[in-house]
Amino acid sequence: MSASALLLIALLLPLAGAVLISLTSSRPNLRESVSVITATLLFAVICRLYQLPGEAATLVMATPVEGLEIAFALNRFGVMFALIASSLWIVTTLYAMGYMRAHHERNQTRFYILFAVSIACVMAIAFAENLLTLFLFYEVLTVGTYPLVAHAGTPTARAGARKYLLILMGSSIAFFLPAIVITYIQAGTLSFSQNGILAGNMDALFIAPLLLIFLLGISKAGIMPLHRWLPSAMVAPTPVSALLHAVAVVKAGVFTVLKVVLFIFGPDVIAQSVNTEYLLLIPMATIILASLVAMTRDNLKERLAYSTISQLSYIVLGALMVNQVALVGATLHIAMHAFAKITLFFAAGAILVAAHKTKVSQFDGLASKMPITFACFAIGAMSIIGIPLLGGMWSKWYLVSGASAFAGPAWLGWALSITLMLSTLLNIWYLLTIPVNAWFKPLADTASDVTEAPWPCLVAMVIPSAACVYFFFQPDLFLELAQSIVGGGQP
Repeated sequence: MSASALLLIALLLPLAGAVLISLTSSRPNLRESVSVITATLLFAVICRLYQLPGEAATLVMATPVEGLEIAFALNRFGVMFALIASSLWIVTTLYAMGYMRAHHERNQTRFYILFAVSIACVMAIAFAENLLTLFLFYEVLTVGTYPLVAHAGTPTARAGARKYLLILMGSSIAFFLPAIVITYIQAGTLSFSQNGILAGNMDALFIAPLLLIFLLGISKAGIMPLHRWLPSAMVAPTPVSALLHAVAVVKAGVFTVLKVVLFIFGPDVIAQSVNTEYLLLIPMATIILASLVAMTRDNLKERLAYSTISQLSYIVLGALMVNQVALVGATLHIAMHAFAKITLFFAAGAILVAAHKTKVSQFDGLASKMPITFACFAIGAMSIIGIPLLGGMWSKWYLVSGASAFAGPAWLGWALSITLMLSTLLNIWYLLTIPVNAWFKPLADTASDVTEAPWPCLVAMVIPSAACVYFFFQPDLFLELAQSIVGGGQP
């Protein structure tokens, strides 16, 4: 089968799955089987695209204005993002089968339909040939996930969903769209290009302001102060939190930041422009402030939300350092963070379903009743921290090495390294103390009848936590993709 045909299948298969899920709504077992099968088929298609030896494929769907197309293209960065999302769709669906039933969630069919639609948006973002196409589906992803955030239907859920929609849509309209218009006026095109499209088309003095507008507009990347949508969205069920934090939404944000840095501006343009290095202060502040806030949160999902905000800024930081080592680290961290963070959210949901507990202070001794859950949590936490023998170590290694190789002011290079080291210490405090207390403190009498979560939840947790271990010993899949993307591969 040709690359173009496979690309079209990757774009349409999740939508076909959404239709079939709606048609099987009256038969839950069949509905969930359809979701798992669709996710597995999509993963197989993406694996086949990964195996293609550099074949070019472009699909033009529409040309609303001459020179501006809704188009998709096969590229290595898109394949990497699609591999992460499609593989995690499988385990999230498996997890949802146990969680949604055990927690007696309503509107389960709507959840599976909108999840499939969200994955379709992710595929469109991953393979977008130009910035206009990416922007359109970036916005559709926001709208499509809004009902998932409001899934519970409570006043709190609706309020959280409104804040989610207001911040994401508002920042896109106020900043992202104007940045795209300015880019088109300056460059005459929005198509992604390996060396960027602004080289020679914009005065160096205006590069930093335009890049700042892009960063503010791409608020799915969780940059402070436009981060509040993420904690607000924690009112959603745990499988939705997994979608937001690991599979689709925040990853679409940092993916877009990297695409803009690499293929709209180009690393050389940013490095040679005036004052762009001071933009690093934004993700640096976000990393530390979000970590400090996470330490104060007793609610586990809120703590994990602020952890995500901090970890996303690692990726933005690596992108803005614009040396090859840091860019590889940023790209690699998209994958390593995804597998670790989804493990943590699965564990949080399992604790809620099995023990009906949401606060970290309630977890003392609970590992004696839920050993698999807290073992998986410990693995995910240590991977995010960057402890050796887990995949997260590699992305942290490249980011720290990139900070050491930073070509800007010496004081800023030192500040970058200190930020990464201090953040790691804070990660240890607010993440690793959770499984330590669960394993080594005495169990409260009120938790004596607790058992593990349903088996689909456990299986879904074990798979990404095992991946965290696997990617330490075999990081080549994502490492080679990251190096080819940064070092001269396709945009």
